[in-house]
Amino acid sequence: MRIIAELPHPEFKISILNMNQKFIIKIEKGSIEQSYKIPEMDLTDGVNSVFELLDEAFLKTVSLRFEEMKKDFKETYFRYNY
Repeated sequence: MRIIAELPHPEFKISILNMNQKFIIKIEKGSIEQSYKIPEMDLTDGVNSVFELLDEAFLKTVSLRFEEMKKDFKETYFRYNY
């Protein structure tokens, strides 16, 4: 697996990786991460097509999902009195 790009974003870290003929979009915020795998053959313009997928609408849903993930983990964490 190798990192082929890192994109600046004020809210989270975005890395584009390449492994086994797939692009992997890895988005991190604190200790939580989301990843999306896309076969290279599904994209017509290589990594540039990956950049196009990362539009504002998508990143907004990613941000909302991070909040849900944080809430879910916090709830389970406190259920067990940690």
